Amino acid sequence: MLRSLSRPDVLVVTLAAAGIMMVTMGSRQSLGLFIGPIEATTGMGIASISLALAIGQFTWGAIQPVAGAVADRYGARAVLIGGLLILALGSAITPFVTCGFGLMISLGLLSAMGSGIGSFSVLIGAAAQRLPLESRGTASGVINAGGSFGQFVFAPILQKLIQGVGWMGAMWAMALMTLAALPLVGRLTRPVEGQVTHVHEEGGLKRAVGKAMTDRSYLLLHAGFFTCGFHIAFLVTHLPGEVNLCGLPPAVASWSLAIIGLANIFGSLYAGSCVAKYRSKYVLAAMYASRAVLIALYLMAPRTELTFYLFAAGLGFTWLATVPPTAAIVGKLFGIRYLATLFGLTLLSHQIGGFLGAYLGGLTISRFGDFGWMWYADIALAVLAAVINLPIREAPVEAKLAIA
Repeated sequence: MLRSLSRPDVLVVTLAAAGIMMVTMGSRQSLGLFIGPIEATTGMGIASISLALAIGQFTWGAIQPVAGAVADRYGARAVLIGGLLILALGSAITPFVTCGFGLMISLGLLSAMGSGIGSFSVLIGAAAQRLPLESRGTASGVINAGGSFGQFVFAPILQKLIQGVGWMGAMWAMALMTLAALPLVGRLTRPVEGQVTHVHEEGGLKRAVGKAMTDRSYLLLHAGFFTCGFHIAFLVTHLPGEVNLCGLPPAVASWSLAIIGLANIFGSLYAGSCVAKYRSKYVLAAMYASRAVLIALYLMAPRTELTFYLFAAGLGFTWLATVPPTAAIVGKLFGIRYLATLFGLTLLSHQIGGFLGAYLGGLTISRFGDFGWMWYADIALAVLAAVINLPIREAPVEAKLAIA
């Protein structure tokens, strides 16, 4: 039986989606903490472990448009339940892995698929279908902030667990925390009166994707988001290694990751407000340019705990705050009918960058003994991303697509 949403129900739907995002993103963004312990106990080598996590970066992005399309067609409940179970399975079997190939399966495929299924495309789409129009923008910001809050919560907890019960126990604890999110799926996906549904249109999705992939502004948006993925994956994977190179305790890495997550809560909400006031391409250009400046300042600063915490706060403010303006541009160009799929494709570009950021970071430290070349690449890509966002056209490509 369908029911109307009251104001408290709107809050429940929004917080349920944010809670699921907290778990899926919190576990994913904390995996860098496990690199050192896994290497120490298995002898796999940083390059092999980095390759597994790099594959995970790509897998997380590749699954998003697929999961979004399936959820749009058949409903989000089964998709989200399946994603959480797959994520829990990937975490649970990782302690039994003894080689790089096994790690590619557990963390590179299973965990990444589960996390990606329970991420932006499906969660924001499911919430939008159940919320009144006036609540959707705020809800998207809260859901996005939920992922950042997950990083803030998970990083220090997992670091304490690694120190207390070992990395294997921490992995099993992460699997249990993932299963604990299953009841939230029911809260999010209950049918409500006024829920937006779409009649399947044969060939409509194919036409929309084909149109988008020939649009210059959409391709420029992909290129900028590629850089965002490169930054995030490199840092979330190798920041603990950078901290170790500087002779600082592991807790500095976990608290830095937590600060990134905390800062991005405010950054995501601020980015959402900026989208309503300014053109999204300028918001994105400013974010990418700020990253180049912050990394340059970091390279010139002394490697102290305070430096890492300030660096984390500065980068964290724009960390995943790029999501609201990027999604807004996709919506302006093509409308909301196929937003989950088209935004999912931009996330795929994001994660191709993520694959390179995670993997090349591992190769760089293995060959040169530090991450110097990666920092320089980060600066160059950030400047490039800021520039290529400026020519983006923020107008509907075609009225027919915009209202479909």
